[in-house]
Amino acid sequence: MKKVLLSAAALLIAGLTFGQAKWGIVAGPQFSSVTTKNAGLSSGKETSKILTGVRAGFTVDLPLADEFYIGTGLLYSGKGGKSKTTDDKISLSYLQLPVNFMFKPEVGNGRMVLAVGPYVSYGLSGKYKGSGPELNAFDDEALVGKLKRFDAGADIQIGYETLMGIYFGLNADLGLVNAYDNTANDRSFKNTSFGVSVGYKFGGR
Repeated sequence: MKKVLLSAAALLIAGLTFGQAKWGIVAGPQFSSVTTKNAGLSSGKETSKILTGVRAGFTVDLPLADEFYIGTGLLYSGKGGKSKTTDDKISLSYLQLPVNFMFKPEVGNGRMVLAVGPYVSYGLSGKYKGSGPELNAFDDEALVGKLKRFDAGADIQIGYETLMGIYFGLNADLGLVNAYDNTANDRSFKNTSFGVSVGYKFGGR
């Protein structure tokens, strides 16, 4: 997975050399939860309380046709969730690569941004925190709730880009991959998040 993301990063950087590519930076708060199934004895399906994190990085819009683009980039994405009944929480950090089909029609003095597509991500760090010792969510082999570093899902974005390149938007990620490393007993773990982003885009058209 590391090689895939590094290769994707190289392709994105190479894409910046094309004059029509529009690239930028984006950042904002992200509000995440996790939905688990059979995480513990008789636990059934549960959705955690929201954990606030950060989503930030750089983006590239590659033109396909008038008003249509492929939107991608590399983003830091903070995810996780809090228990509804205890002080336990899980904090996850991912390097995320979205590949979105974008429609950017002219609206007023700028462009509306409508985007949807898949994303893949690689877990950089993960911590289970609570009343006991802190546990590594990705590396602790003895942990029943150990997670795989790979995650993937669907990404949705709605926003507005001004003529000056300032961007405002809403984003949501729906995790579609069972992130548990141990899936015995029909155990599952999926990430969900939504956020608000501001940014600035350079070049292109």
